[in-house]
Amino acid sequence: MIRPIVYFADPVLRTVGAKITTVTEEVMRLAADMLDTMQAAEGVGLAAQQVGVASQLAVVDIREVEERPSRMWVNGEEVDPLPFMPMVLLNPELVLGKERELGKEGCLSFPKMTSEILRSVRVHCRAQKLDGTEYDFEAEGFLARALQHEVDHLNGVLFIDRMSSAAKASLAGKLKRLMRR
Repeated sequence: MIRPIVYFADPVLRTVGAKITTVTEEVMRLAADMLDTMQAAEGVGLAAQQVGVASQLAVVDIREVEERPSRMWVNGEEVDPLPFMPMVLLNPELVLGKERELGKEGCLSFPKMTSEILRSVRVHCRAQKLDGTEYDFEAEGFLARALQHEVDHLNGVLFIDRMSSAAKASLAGKLKRLMRR
């Protein structure tokens, strides 16, 4: 089921999500709905807060993004990230690499807005899957950027918080219009 996406002015976007301690039918339904919603919106990631639920649950799917490469390592071995997509991540934790780069980002909660955001090039991710097993991998490139964006959402941090002052100023009119929705 496709759920409505929450926009900028909604306070749930600033809420730190509650840890998921048990995978219930409700959690499974939320994950399935989030995947449907993300795909319908042509997004590459979605956090529970973006559908109005303050929970530590995010989905990511980079299969359609061919122009921005991604790399992934499991147990130190490089693997193709595509067979791991879509990812449903419960309680994800990231360790950020030191090297950082600017890259273009958008957000489903900020329609038609993009900005250059400084992010770590590489991350180490640990998260639980719906079946109770664990993801433990490293990612680089676009996948690393998408993971950082979604984990920020789970912690009440928005991509506008990571924009330069000049970028925020240039988007001020769009942000005001979005707040009126």
